[in-house]
Amino acid sequence: MPSSPSPPPPHEAAPPPLQRVDSHSSTATTTAGRGYIDLEAQSGRRSLDGRQSVSSVVTQKDYVGDILPEWERSLGREETLQRVRTVYSRQAEKLGELDAPGDASELKDIDKELVTWDGPEDPENPRNFPSAKKWRITLIVSLYTFVSPFASSIAAPAAQAYAAEFGITNPTIASMTVSVFLIGFALGPLFMAPLSELFGRVIVMQVTAVLFLIFNIACAVANSTTQMIVFRLLSGLAGSAPLALGGGILSDIWAPVDLVRAIAFFALGPLLGPVCAPLIAGFIVQNVDWRWVFWVLVIVGGVATVVGMIVFREETYPVVILNRKAARMRRETGNENLHTVFEITEDIKTSFRIAITRPVKMLVMNPVLLMLGLFMAFVYGFLYLMFVTFPELFQGQYGQSIGIAGLNYLGPGVGFMAGLAVFTPLLQKIYLKLTEANNGVAKPEYRLPTLLIGGVLITSGLFWYGWSAEKKLHWIMPLIGTAIFGAGMIPVFAAVQTYLIDMSPRYASSAVSAATLFRSLFGFAFPLFGKQMYGRLGYGWGNSLMAFIALPLGILFPLFIYRYGEPLRISAEKRMEGSDAKVRARASERETRSSLP
Repeated sequence: MPSSPSPPPPHEAAPPPLQRVDSHSSTATTTAGRGYIDLEAQSGRRSLDGRQSVSSVVTQKDYVGDILPEWERSLGREETLQRVRTVYSRQAEKLGELDAPGDASELKDIDKELVTWDGPEDPENPRNFPSAKKWRITLIVSLYTFVSPFASSIAAPAAQAYAAEFGITNPTIASMTVSVFLIGFALGPLFMAPLSELFGRVIVMQVTAVLFLIFNIACAVANSTTQMIVFRLLSGLAGSAPLALGGGILSDIWAPVDLVRAIAFFALGPLLGPVCAPLIAGFIVQNVDWRWVFWVLVIVGGVATVVGMIVFREETYPVVILNRKAARMRRETGNENLHTVFEITEDIKTSFRIAITRPVKMLVMNPVLLMLGLFMAFVYGFLYLMFVTFPELFQGQYGQSIGIAGLNYLGPGVGFMAGLAVFTPLLQKIYLKLTEANNGVAKPEYRLPTLLIGGVLITSGLFWYGWSAEKKLHWIMPLIGTAIFGAGMIPVFAAVQTYLIDMSPRYASSAVSAATLFRSLFGFAFPLFGKQMYGRLGYGWGNSLMAFIALPLGILFPLFIYRYGEPLRISAEKRMEGSDAKVRARASERETRSSLP
């Protein structure tokens, strides 16, 4: 029998009264004490020096000696962890990802060694960042999101110049040198979002920003069609990170009720960037050299990268922050059993496998995301079709110079700014009103009413632009049509982006990546058939064909989703959870088999 502990020396305070607790409760730990000493392996007793702040109850058995064998304590700890896993999983399944516990702090009474936020006002929690800091992060993310799409269309006015230098005679190949950038936009998010959810948003954003600069420098010095296509593709891959991660970063720091204003800035980048680039590029090609188009892009991207590395240095993804906090506490206390709920519910390999396939699975298994993503992809694809065919329309049909023709990209740009001013507050007002009418319970579907307005504007703009160009009316008339189209894109992008984030906030980056994948593929494909379509159908019937497609996508789909989308969304979430659970079960089974002798 182990002997009773000797009484403390007179100069030391007596230990506090001991309480009996369940034998399966967690072992005594400290979350802040610097003097944690674990002597169980050496003497069978636990020592706690007087400086330590004990956050868990020390059992009588722990104090008097090692009555429980080590294997029994390990078994009790494993049972505690399994109970936490079960409760957390059931809560997430019952409440859905929007309301699932972020740090599982309510489970600390089950698991005393669970690392969570230090209360609801913990300054490490990104939702508690000061407002000024949140807006700095929002603006730098929006700047990144502007620069990447800026790069996507800046080559459009230069395409004819380097096509002549490289000997490109096929118009489809010439268009591909511009739109292949969007293949990178489509494929990059499949890797960027999972990497950010495992290793953090900041490191992925900073590394890809540097790679983006390197590949654009390579485009500036390219000497063949192959080099241009390859480096444009790689530049698109690196530049996809802001589009893939921006929505997730904003959902990390902003509560849903405040998210719409931040999303408005974020959504403006992919719309305004492709408009501003050709304005500059047209005059550069006309007065200097096509290579300077890419050198200007390198300068703009370099400035954004430097500013971002100064301003955006603190991690925002809560899972990564808490996991780092747990690792820091393990080093400081010596207690290797401290953990977050995320560390005990998923292993890294399985998490990466699930995360890297999640965007594609979301598109396949979630009909709501597919319908909304299809409309956004269609609108985005036609935007790039306009960019590629603008030079032929305004230089050929209206006889404008390269520089002046570039100014016509202001048409959709003016529409974007008008849409931002009108529809951003309207989206928020409708969302809050519908939430209030539902007894304060918000739903993602409350983001969709303004999407109907966007559908009407998109369709009207396509008809106006097409037939005014077909009848060769004054050049301002096609631009008015593109402005109407541009104004309609704002509620489309803002409503769909916020819906996707509200639908699945914990995996917001993957949801946005799924939509980015979809729309980038359309952005790549549409310019390849634009000239052929207008050549066969003309601008009038070509754009009318697009408008007839936009009608069901932009009006009927949103009406259907607003009325019937909630059960479809919930059912899709359950299928996703089931699919992820099967992957985890197979991984656990393989691990169990490999551990057997």
